[in-house]
Amino acid sequence: MNLSTSPLTDIRDLVKSKEIAASDLASACYRQIEKLNPTLNAFITVLPPETVSAQSGALCGIPIAVKDLYNTKGIRTTAGSRFFADNVPQEDAYVIQKIRKAGAQIIGKTNTHEIALGVTNNNPHYGACKNPWDVTRTPGGSSGGSAVAVATGMALAGLGTDTGGSIRIPASLCGVVGLKPTYGRVSLRGIIPLSWNLDHAGSLTRRVEDAALILQVMGGYDELDPASIKTLPGDYSSHLKDTMKERKIALAVGDYIEEADQEVLDAVRRAAKVLSKEGALINEVNVDFLKEAALANALMTQADGAAFHRERMQEHPDWFGADVRQRLETGAAFTSSEYALARRTQTEIKRKCELMLNIYDMLILPTTPIPAPVLEGENAVERARQLTRFTAPFNLTGLPALSVPCGFTKDGLPIGLQIVSRAWNEAGILRTGYAFQEATNWHTRKCPIV
Repeated sequence: MNLSTSPLTDIRDLVKSKEIAASDLASACYRQIEKLNPTLNAFITVLPPETVSAQSGALCGIPIAVKDLYNTKGIRTTAGSRFFADNVPQEDAYVIQKIRKAGAQIIGKTNTHEIALGVTNNNPHYGACKNPWDVTRTPGGSSGGSAVAVATGMALAGLGTDTGGSIRIPASLCGVVGLKPTYGRVSLRGIIPLSWNLDHAGSLTRRVEDAALILQVMGGYDELDPASIKTLPGDYSSHLKDTMKERKIALAVGDYIEEADQEVLDAVRRAAKVLSKEGALINEVNVDFLKEAALANALMTQADGAAFHRERMQEHPDWFGADVRQRLETGAAFTSSEYALARRTQTEIKRKCELMLNIYDMLILPTTPIPAPVLEGENAVERARQLTRFTAPFNLTGLPALSVPCGFTKDGLPIGLQIVSRAWNEAGILRTGYAFQEATNWHTRKCPIV
């Protein structure tokens, strides 16, 4: 069995039937870590093998890489920061409790842009994480370590967080699947925050059906998390194969979209044609209003981050990397009026998206406007503005969004297609992503370094 391309459900079922031992799955991942991590630097902490005794659970035996923002009992959780270098939580984050109960093996804590405030994953404290398709380029961030681990078989799935695109951007740049659920769908308790208003927890996987499986485990109401919203339990897997016939899909157009790289735009248009052949009805829709959403999201991210890290900024501003310190200083300088206006924009954009998605089942657009840029010598603050251009609006609105591989540039760099829908319709974006995946083979491509 090819572990890198087989669905997690197939691998899990082999563990349950004892045809494959959970220790063998972990060993395969550890071999990849030993081979590749010295070059790619995907992990901050690699954990010793776990003993998996349970022969049940939705993730039985599956090795998972966890972004180093999730609290893990007895295991340091650094947030990619000097401040948290010796932080050893006494309790697992709520999501970690859930994936452990489901039988998963946590194989390590992955590299992240410092305090998750950035998208390059060029971490001054723990070293730069590198793109497996071209090690001179960024993997994206801030969940870059988890994306790299999944793309290279160092883990069979990964957990990330997303405040302005931090799951979907590395998914796009590393050629894997990234899912940001609806705000409130997945508990944030026990995850070191960047923005209480914009943070989302989600997954990085090789296949869309794997994202559905992990959301089935991660999702659910947590009464101790004030951001958690009580909804009916979702069923994300049973309708993956439903027809796309006459599903109405809006293809994003307009000046804001057209500023993207031409190879990216061409790949997304080809993806729209694939979905059309699957029976979907595609209409072009101008989404220039998303520019306001991205700007408001950036303001709130920096202001919220400055609020959470205010004491650390007062005591040791020099402990932050230059780009993160600059963004925190900018966030602290925003006025209450500026923040109030951003919140008003949030309300207005939510309504605009709601009206659009009352007409259309889905919106599709590029995940990132460019393929992976070079890692060194770039302005990390400017890169954040550029790479979050198409992802940040859906943190502001809290809508579910999925990135799936949809092509490669002439230089062999992955391109991501972003699929967005109305709140709580994760099943819809997963079904659309699955239909596209099954009609193409982009998700099966292997990184040259592997």
